[in-house]
Amino acid sequence: MTAVPHRPGEGDERGWDPADDGSYDATARVVDPVGDEGERQVEAALRPKRLEEFPGQPRVRDQLALVLEAARRRGTPPDHVLLSGPPGLGKTTLAMIVAAELQQPIRVTSGPAIQHAGDLASILSSLAEGEVLFLDEIHRMSRSAEEMLYLAMEDFRVDVIVGKGPGATAIPLELPPFTVVGATTRAGLLPAPLRDRFGFTGHLDFYATDDLVTILHRSARLLGVEAAADGIREIALRSRGTPRIANRLLRRVRDWAQVHGDGRVDLVAARTALALFDVDDRGLDRLDRAVLEALCRRFAGGPVGLSTLAVAVGEETDTVETVAEPFLVREGLIVRTPRGRAATAAAFEHLRLVPPAGVAGQPVLPLDDAGDAGRFRG
Repeated sequence: MTAVPHRPGEGDERGWDPADDGSYDATARVVDPVGDEGERQVEAALRPKRLEEFPGQPRVRDQLALVLEAARRRGTPPDHVLLSGPPGLGKTTLAMIVAAELQQPIRVTSGPAIQHAGDLASILSSLAEGEVLFLDEIHRMSRSAEEMLYLAMEDFRVDVIVGKGPGATAIPLELPPFTVVGATTRAGLLPAPLRDRFGFTGHLDFYATDDLVTILHRSARLLGVEAAADGIREIALRSRGTPRIANRLLRRVRDWAQVHGDGRVDLVAARTALALFDVDDRGLDRLDRAVLEALCRRFAGGPVGLSTLAVAVGEETDTVETVAEPFLVREGLIVRTPRGRAATAAAFEHLRLVPPAGVAGQPVLPLDDAGDAGRFRG
């Protein structure tokens, strides 16, 4: 993000100050999100603003509601909150909701932006009492910043080092009580000392289709789009259990309906638009199908190494491993083995191919054979 130059400490309309640490005050987005210019503004406008408006994730929602209500009644900031789960499930939205429920400002930054302890010290020293500090991708913070965060979260204090060498002096700086909300897609990469300092940890799972239908109906109303129930359900079925993807697909179907249809999101518009954008009936996109095609057609179902598979589809190994693979494994289309990735019988069936003998998930005997129905190899 490129900030408009201005005098240090002055900040722009979002609270961004290029002279400080790279964090910014997102209070305006929480209390009164404005405008619909561009994808980011649209997504912000579609975010629920209160916990009771947040669909899905009932377990996490109820637990978080209890933590916040108890803190309100005590008149103290709540325990630090850690939210984990795949991208697009609502971790950032919940962080904004925490601040809104507490009626406190929120400071937003991310792990990659904090490369030195001084960056974190600058953020912490500017926090007001009760303020919420949202650290996205918290597992990507530098080690020195993590060690400073331990002390700040537990004792609300940071030690500022003045000078160098033998003459260096640590000056303790007291901090007002605040709440850290951390979000991570890879909770296993967080050091145990940091994980243990969070009083509440919530894991977000993929959404059920009915929850996505609820989200899409709400988004359609906010976007001013007339939507039929069958069109909304079709989009929900292809959204991979992820609200971010569901809202994105809704906007693309809306575009198609406005250009080629009558402006109404119905079943025909949904199917035609999603076919145009290479999203099939199971939610697989171009990269997903490319991985399956390579596994099934070029490597006879595998197993094949990740780097070889990435070369075959023309993508980086990280892209295949973090973008395509989790969904394909969850859908039972590929499996990870010690020798590499392998396609299942369901993958061949999805591509309308005949699986070779020995493919994982292929029945040993006919499914209607008495006594052995449902027995699978591999």
